Amino acid sequence: MTAVVIRPAREDEFDEVTRVWMASWESTGLSDPHDSTFQELRERIPRELAAGWRLFVAEDDGRIAAMLAVHVEHDHLDQLFVSPDFQGRGHGKRLLAFARTLMPHEIWLCTSVGNERAWAWYEREGFVREGVETQPGWPMPRAYYRWRAAGLPKA
Repeated sequence: MTAVVIRPAREDEFDEVTRVWMASWESTGLSDPHDSTFQELRERIPRELAAGWRLFVAEDDGRIAAMLAVHVEHDHLDQLFVSPDFQGRGHGKRLLAFARTLMPHEIWLCTSVGNERAWAWYEREGFVREGVETQPGWPMPRAYYRWRAAGLPKA
């Protein structure tokens, strides 16, 4: 078994990153994918990178197993998705630990309220729900979470 490597995503991997992102989202069962979903997500990557995203992948035995997108300057974990083929192997925990090295004081994120598996996992990982909001263009309410390093005061 080879070691899992977390590294910046390369531009020539954006299609595969998009496949991981889409397959993981589809595995939640929260929405039906449509033909344009892949293209929409794929086109989003360079836009988000231009706006400050840092995009990383977890590579397992030469395959992209998971993706992580963060806005470090805003302490924001924007996307963390693990391919269904690799779920349950600790890749999400590895990426979250990596995100904590980039944002050691605090991290905030949002996830769909309907994605119970995700928000329950974040709560087990020490994140605290701070609120729920409905946003235009988003089909269901989103839960906002924050993690703070031990000893930091609440904002």
